[in-house]
Amino acid sequence: MQTTRFDELVDFPCHFTFKVMGVATPTLPEQVVAVLQQHAPDDYSPSVKPSSKGNYHSVSVSVKVESQQHIEILYRSLSDIDDVRYVL
Repeated sequence: MQTTRFDELVDFPCHFTFKVMGVATPTLPEQVVAVLQQHAPDDYSPSVKPSSKGNYHSVSVSVKVESQQHIEILYRSLSDIDDVRYVL
């Protein structure tokens, strides 16, 4: 199997959708957008879907990213939010 670098497969800049799963707090989407604004300022409209039991929310946001490193920084920063459980 041939190994390829992520950078070679993706043309940057591009839009990348982050799906953030977290505790169903009213401020979760705002927290996600606040982190995105720090690293990729833009006008975001996150979509929020509750889990079947309503304990968790999935917040999906499309972000214009500049590089693989930019994606990694965003993943780490979003994961650092207290209410966040997973970032996909």
